[in-house]
Amino acid sequence: MRWNLRLTAANKGIWKASELQRSLAEHGLVISAGRMSGLWSGQPVSLKLEDLDVICVVLGCEIGDLLIPEPQKVTRPGQDTDVRQAAAGSSGPAPAVVPRRRDGRSLPPM
Repeated sequence: MRWNLRLTAANKGIWKASELQRSLAEHGLVISAGRMSGLWSGQPVSLKLEDLDVICVVLGCEIGDLLIPEPQKVTRPGQDTDVRQAAAGSSGPAPAVVPRRRDGRSLPPM
């Protein structure tokens, strides 16, 4: 799922996170500045269904305006992981992380 709060708010004439934060508080949903920043500029890790109700009321929107399905990211039985990574836009596995000392030298093998 892709979180679409910022565009949905803009479509309703709300251009700043602080504006939305005030409107949410007026409807009983008090959100800290840090959490509001995460909702506004990122994808929330978790969100209460009751909070989604308040957001939808304040923005006059449906849940489908806030959450956009991304079925191409779902692994299907028999699907090769390379095909899934290509569909998601990934260029391959992440490089291995090599621990180093603060002075830049490699750590001795364990």
